[in-house]
Amino acid sequence: MKMISVRNRRVVLYVLISGVFFLAGTGISGMIESSYVSEGSARAAVTDDGARTADTGHTVSDFASLAKKIGPMVVNVSTVQMRKAAENLPGSEGDPLSQFWQRFFGGRIPHGAQRQSGLGSGFIIDRDGTILTNYHVVEGADKITVTLSDGHTFPAKVLGQDPKTDIATIKIDARQDLPAVTLGDSDRLEVGEWVMAIGNPFGLDHTVTAGIVSAKGRHIGDGPYEDFIQTDASINPGNSGGPLINLRGEVVGINTAIFSGSGGNIGIGFAIPTNLVKDLLPQLKAKGKVVRGFLGTTVQKMTPDLAESMGLKQATGALVAEVAKNGPAERAGIKTGDVIVTFNGKEIRDSADLALQVARLAPGKEVQIKIIREGKELTIPVTVGEFKEKEVVASGETGELGLTVETVTPEVAERLGLERAEGVVITAVTPGSAADDAGLQTGDIIAEINRHPVRTMADFRKETATAAKGKSVLLLVRRGQGSLFLALKP
Repeated sequence: MKMISVRNRRVVLYVLISGVFFLAGTGISGMIESSYVSEGSARAAVTDDGARTADTGHTVSDFASLAKKIGPMVVNVSTVQMRKAAENLPGSEGDPLSQFWQRFFGGRIPHGAQRQSGLGSGFIIDRDGTILTNYHVVEGADKITVTLSDGHTFPAKVLGQDPKTDIATIKIDARQDLPAVTLGDSDRLEVGEWVMAIGNPFGLDHTVTAGIVSAKGRHIGDGPYEDFIQTDASINPGNSGGPLINLRGEVVGINTAIFSGSGGNIGIGFAIPTNLVKDLLPQLKAKGKVVRGFLGTTVQKMTPDLAESMGLKQATGALVAEVAKNGPAERAGIKTGDVIVTFNGKEIRDSADLALQVARLAPGKEVQIKIIREGKELTIPVTVGEFKEKEVVASGETGELGLTVETVTPEVAERLGLERAEGVVITAVTPGSAADDAGLQTGDIIAEINRHPVRTMADFRKETATAAKGKSVLLLVRRGQGSLFLALKP
């Protein structure tokens, strides 16, 4: 569950997953707040990844017919994950709970591994049993079970997943062709248009709700690539991964999250648009992951004051604040101060739009970028590069550091609010490691090692590899608006 503040009121952003915790070997259980989302389907449109499909048929004009048609394409997704037992559980001699347990059940409270169960939704996108759902529905699951509308259950395996957009594909072997949805054109959705959701809220399978599209292009701070559809169709914990369906019987969104102060629906739900998903399906099928495009610019949002000072009529587009050396943008001739107004034929409203459009492209694709430079419009061809994911770093000489670091690319610098795309950022610290003992934190920027500047990943590797074995390594890190030295002893 993620807490956000809206106009000084605390509102909960719920990821829609229903879950139950079990102590292994006991009957103690309790509902958890995080949950998964709704399901729905039509018939799978032919996509670039070769998914098989059937023709869509006539337009469905009423909700009853729509529910009857789509229902068989919606599935329930249940997961089981075994987690280590929490420390310091009650159960010591003289503890009231321990005494209660011993009196009524005999023996001590079992402190074994915890069994966490989750409930979500999904929908069939290929007749071979490929199912689309949310990444958070199956994240870390040791066992996944899919239940069809006719009650038959099947074990499922994960084919591909993309945490940054919160989608995953799983597959079952039903030994027969299954009805599959049509993935519609989410860009054609209009605010005020009727939509339907089908899912598994609180374990109530194949629940049907309806509402309208409340807004499009919402950014809710849930990830780096956001373009949510907002709807007032009722979705609740357990609906995650299910479809949002238009009246033509096409899936136009994957229900993912809600704003709520209590965990229940208050009429503000969010769905991932299918057009964003369709771009990723071929990679998820072929590679199991997504490789994203990279432009090599740090951009900022245009404001009315900036637009006026630059002689622009509208405060739209993405203002280029920095261009990475030897990156795709620099090679194409893009300069600091350019305003990017269209990318690959798509209008760029702000800096978030540009990041989303670049990420949707495969590396190596050539696109046209329209910019405004000193009041004049120019069109520049650019070949998109590859966005490099984070790397896990350890030094064979100095021992395991317990760090996961990522190069500070222009995109990372923009997300962290940095002036320069330089150095490496810590993205994870292993508990109990040398890095943890030294006080390093996620989000720290490593600027120096042993008084030598660290500008690139190569600098980081070089300095950690040459550090004397068994001796402390002096790090200068930038944290927030300040800097501090920390000593790390491998």
